[in-house]
Amino acid sequence: MIVRILGTGQFMMDDKLISKLNKIDNKIVGHVSKGDQGGFRKDIAEFISTIKKESEPLDPAEVIKSDIIVPPEDLSFEEAKRIFCGEGIIKD
Repeated sequence: MIVRILGTGQFMMDDKLISKLNKIDNKIVGHVSKGDQGGFRKDIAEFISTIKKESEPLDPAEVIKSDIIVPPEDLSFEEAKRIFCGEGIIKD
C-alpha cells in the first residue's frame, strides 16, 4: 500500500499496518469531534511517526498513485474538522 504524507513524501506500507493506523485515525476523529486540540496534536504526530517508522520511504523522484493521503502534522485544527470526520481518512 502506498501512503503519501503531504509535504513529506510517499511510503510503501505493509497492509498489516492499516489496522494500527485505523485505530489512531479513529482516535483523531474522536478528538476533533470533541474539540480536543491537545489530543488531536498528540495523535496526528503518532499517526505520522508510525508511518515513517514502520514503512519504507519511496524515492521522491518516483511518483506513484497513493492509496492513502495523510495531511501534514502542522494541519490546523479547523482543517482537521473537514478531514477527520465520519470514518476519518482510513475507510473501514
